Amino acid sequence: MTTKLDVKRAAGALGAYVSGVDLSDVMTCNERVDEIQSLVIEHEVLFLRDQDIAPQAFQKFAQGFGEVLGHPAYKTVASAPDVQILESTRENPSKIEAWHSDMTFSDQPPSFTLLHAQVIPPYGGDTLWASATTAYAGLSVPMRLFVDELIAVHDFRHGFRESLAEPGGQVRLADSIAANPPVEHPLVRTHPITGKRAIYVNTLFTTVIKDLSPLESERLLSFLYQHTVTEEYTVRLAWEPNTIAIWDNRSTQHKPVNDFFPQHRKMHRVTIQGDRPA
Repeated sequence: MTTKLDVKRAAGALGAYVSGVDLSDVMTCNERVDEIQSLVIEHEVLFLRDQDIAPQAFQKFAQGFGEVLGHPAYKTVASAPDVQILESTRENPSKIEAWHSDMTFSDQPPSFTLLHAQVIPPYGGDTLWASATTAYAGLSVPMRLFVDELIAVHDFRHGFRESLAEPGGQVRLADSIAANPPVEHPLVRTHPITGKRAIYVNTLFTTVIKDLSPLESERLLSFLYQHTVTEEYTVRLAWEPNTIAIWDNRSTQHKPVNDFFPQHRKMHRVTIQGDRPA
């Protein structure tokens, strides 16, 4: 018999710490996937400490969440090709420090993301998450009725504009650009399982709202960006080595805090194929 998971809320709007499970045990992983996935959907992001799990086992556990969705811009672990490497070093510091939901430049963005801490600096490098469902519920009824029918454009190039501006960046990312033309998603999406509505625009990949004037689009996006990350809608994680975070991209945004440069930070990530936002 498996032991009962211990679940403790991490903040008022979203997030929970989960203990009582060792994901390095393959049998345990298989038995726990559905339970953990249900908790992710309920709490929107889970934090599991002290998970000393090899990339191959991490990959196998992640595959239990669904079909893996690769990322065109990141290297992967040789022995576990579904596991992406997110690494920031003195020579090549991370360039992303913006609120976003993963890969909304895709026609079918990820449902879940799993992140396993490999190398954590002695200070800094926290990550924040925001509940886009709580943010939507926090809008007035007239504003909800207005945004419910709008469509926004998301673009790979917008999210990787700094990399594209580097010498050789256009050539290095040419295939990724060709494979990821701009896509349109509802400004508010409905979660396919919970039925909850969530704001679905982000500063990293969203470029414009269709059918509005440029000024209207800019001002509305600016308001929604700020509203979604209202402090009361957020939770913050101080990473430790072997911490795993699992979140629902359909109902959250997240932001890494790059306050640790030039220290080394390395993560292993797996993203799970989602459905078309509706």
